[in-house]
Amino acid sequence: MATTIYSAAASLDGFIAGPGGDMSWLTRFFGEDEDNSAARRLRDGTGSLLVGNRSFGGDDPNKGTDREGAFEGEYQGPTVVLTHNPPADPVEGVTFVTDLHRAVEEATRLAGDGYVTVIGADVARQMIDAGLLDEVLVFHVPVFLGDGVRIFDRPGGGEVRLMRIPGETEFWCRVER
Repeated sequence: MATTIYSAAASLDGFIAGPGGDMSWLTRFFGEDEDNSAARRLRDGTGSLLVGNRSFGGDDPNKGTDREGAFEGEYQGPTVVLTHNPPADPVEGVTFVTDLHRAVEEATRLAGDGYVTVIGADVARQMIDAGLLDEVLVFHVPVFLGDGVRIFDRPGGGEVRLMRIPGETEFWCRVER
């Protein structure tokens, strides 16, 4: 059965995107850690993506290059987009779903025994609130952005406990339930 995992690159002050969803700040850090085994294992083990609509239509720092898309253009599998407003015209390889539980079910089905890699802070928050997120993997980037989209934002919400996965060098954790 698939494992759901929220994965993101975050500034040291906790932002995954700059103001307005800007992702261009990440480009200067690409290629710095080419030997990142956690990133490789996640990429190679991803069976499907579950993406929020803002992330799906948002800023790709590699737009217009051969590295455009998930995992710097190396991911070619199925994508499920959670949105309140699916497009009228189909997008090849993309399934648009309006309900969180149905989106997770579809992404899990498509992933098989692999990872459902979650892209988007709001989708990850909704999954945590619904008890549907299994793991979190954060790649810390040596920069302070000062403002933007937080890696996790739940105003007025309670603590979410994470347990480090033994043997992992990155911040890779299981969500406590």
